[in-house]
Amino acid sequence: MQRDAEAVAEQVFAALADPTRRAILAELAARGPATATDLAGRLPITRQGVAKHLALLAEAGLVTAEPGERRRVRYRLRTAPMQVAQQFLAALARDWDNPLAKLRDQLDGTA
Repeated sequence: MQRDAEAVAEQVFAALADPTRRAILAELAARGPATATDLAGRLPITRQGVAKHLALLAEAGLVTAEPGERRRVRYRLRTAPMQVAQQFLAALARDWDNPLAKLRDQLDGTA
């Protein structure tokens, strides 16, 4: 299970590394499901560029494609992979908190 969470977190972090993909996710979070054409109209990128980024976001599990009217595909934000990545970061933070507190105490002379 831990390995699966690390793999999901890795995909999420790779997807979030690109500012255009972050902008697409922000648009979906703010305005709800949208087509690639809708997103291209709101962002400084072509529809084809948006489609490529959406494919990477879908591969990371961050968006899901839903059939819409007249064969238009709408993309919806998925939060589950983001939550896995947050849990991964929280676990890393916990692993660092105790050693850093001990180091602080030692440097402060309270240990």
